[in-house]
Amino acid sequence: MPYSATLMTAEDLMANPRPNKCTELVAGRLSVREPPGYQHGDVAARLLVAIGSHVYAQKLGRVLAAETGFTLFRNPDTVRAPDVAFIRADQVPATPLVTYPEFAPDLAVEVLSPSDRAGRVLAKVGDWLDAGTRLVWVVDPERRVARVYRADGTEAAVGADASLDGEDVVPGLRIHLTEMLD
Repeated sequence: MPYSATLMTAEDLMANPRPNKCTELVAGRLSVREPPGYQHGDVAARLLVAIGSHVYAQKLGRVLAAETGFTLFRNPDTVRAPDVAFIRADQVPATPLVTYPEFAPDLAVEVLSPSDRAGRVLAKVGDWLDAGTRLVWVVDPERRVARVYRADGTEAAVGADASLDGEDVVPGLRIHLTEMLD
């Protein structure tokens, strides 16, 4: 992911879209990458549907689709965009926002693409957790595994034959990983 040399704000990012690119702001620096491929989109969509079905049936909050930006830090600004995000009901804005929310989602889901690098993924996970995200799932379709990162610093590996659990963040949510990958 190439980075720009000029520091930007979240407002600069919102006002200057890059068509057909996926962008984030990391400590004021623009990060641009190509859109992910088919497998990434398929897995992300399956996770969005599974999480959304549970969240809306239980009236737990809102689920946001891929590339929805969240302003996690200011001065310099960091805007991250997970593949799927869950926001609990008491955190949902009273009126729809046209800007990036100024808070972290309760659950952030990242689906890896073949071009993702471990250091960048871990930096993103760290940003989510440092900003207040309580649970981060990193799903690796190629290796058929997922990693779960929690706000308390614990983490766990989930194999294809096991389930992702919403724990106390998305109560009652259990998603069998194989169903998201096949």
